[in-house]
Amino acid sequence: MKDRLICGTAFHAPQRGAVEALEEVLIAIDASGSISEIVRKDQVGFDEMKAEARRDGRLMQLADNQFLLPGFVDLHIHAPQWPQLGKALDVPLEVWLQKYTFPLEARYADVDFAREVYGELVDELLANGTTTAVYFATIHMEASLALAEICLEKGQRAFVGKVAMDDQDQCPVGYRDRDAETAVAEMREFIRRVRALSTGADPLVQPIITPRFIPSCTDTLLKALGEVAAETGCLVQTHCSESDWERDFVKARCGKTDTEVLADFGLLRHSTILAHSNFVTDDDLTLIRHADAAVAHCPLSNVYFAGAVFPLRAALDRNIHVGIGSDVSGGHSPSILDGCRHALSAARTREGGVDPSLAAADRGVANSAISVAEAFWLATAGGGEALGSPVGKFVPGYKFDALLIDLDVPASNVRRWPALDSLEDVFQKIVLNATRSNIVRTWVNGELVTSTQA
Repeated sequence: MKDRLICGTAFHAPQRGAVEALEEVLIAIDASGSISEIVRKDQVGFDEMKAEARRDGRLMQLADNQFLLPGFVDLHIHAPQWPQLGKALDVPLEVWLQKYTFPLEARYADVDFAREVYGELVDELLANGTTTAVYFATIHMEASLALAEICLEKGQRAFVGKVAMDDQDQCPVGYRDRDAETAVAEMREFIRRVRALSTGADPLVQPIITPRFIPSCTDTLLKALGEVAAETGCLVQTHCSESDWERDFVKARCGKTDTEVLADFGLLRHSTILAHSNFVTDDDLTLIRHADAAVAHCPLSNVYFAGAVFPLRAALDRNIHVGIGSDVSGGHSPSILDGCRHALSAARTREGGVDPSLAAADRGVANSAISVAEAFWLATAGGGEALGSPVGKFVPGYKFDALLIDLDVPASNVRRWPALDSLEDVFQKIVLNATRSNIVRTWVNGELVTSTQA
């Protein structure tokens, strides 16, 4: 079977801070959904290759105001919180959890309710361009498996975690694991059953070990989950140093930072995804780098619950893996494009400071800002690198997870002025102004999974 070809202009960030415009290229997609070849218009054989694909019906030609982007990677999503999106963001984190979030998550004992919510969630995220999703589910086995099944059915690349939480003092009576032994046994069974759903060398849907966060888990459970991670090779995700309350709680209970505790229990590993990490210390950053772990930077939800700005530039300068997390529903937008914009704002706020009574030189943390190109890298290749997944770039061997951006859709916020705008200008306008309506097609693994075009 011959490769399918897409001809047009694509933007990607193969290295942090460096956007490449692939102008009028041929992208060849093989039967496995991987990019087999990229041919530039000045290369020998370009015209012949394009003409042959057109004759065979294997060519898709983009219009002048259409552009390809790599699909977005969302490193932190609370799937069961989808019905709560945009609600109850005016209270502290511990109140938000106990009063609103835990009661909602307890409802997922009803698998029919779970399927209704999760089906809509995955559809909405794909339409917003999220081709790779890292999910917290709930403590419920069947509902968490339903999320994995729905991701597979709808074609979204996903890491799905059945949540583990057993601390009787911190978790509600009606929403917690019976004990550590039960939580570990169910985690093993969940891993087995998800792996049976999606097989092969690079399965579309994978399990991920998910202790909710240290305050909700006993030491016995954390230690056992570290052992499961070592035995199974599964990735790990958890919350880390999200708020003053969490940081202080962990320090009082364990005498160490979240990062140090996770390392002690074997949960700080290659591609462990640490959500938030706003209060990490310099020593914590060193531990994260040495473990080859990663941070899910959630700039929008951090505004509501963190009380601090994640030291993004410091992490990047240490070559720590970082990607963007929407943190639905602590973050009220499911759009990773919005995540890029909030990451830019948060970094500039950290640099500029917030207290106008201070002199400019004393107001912020110097050299904290990031560029549009860096924000886009976080949302694409950076997220892929955090997971160790071959996504987020248009290079041979990577998966064709991609978005078709159309500037000419009705009511588009993106305007291109040919006499004024370079390709770099168009790229920045897309990142800063495009909305869901501009995403007219979404591919995962080379398969078209959403389309608003005939």
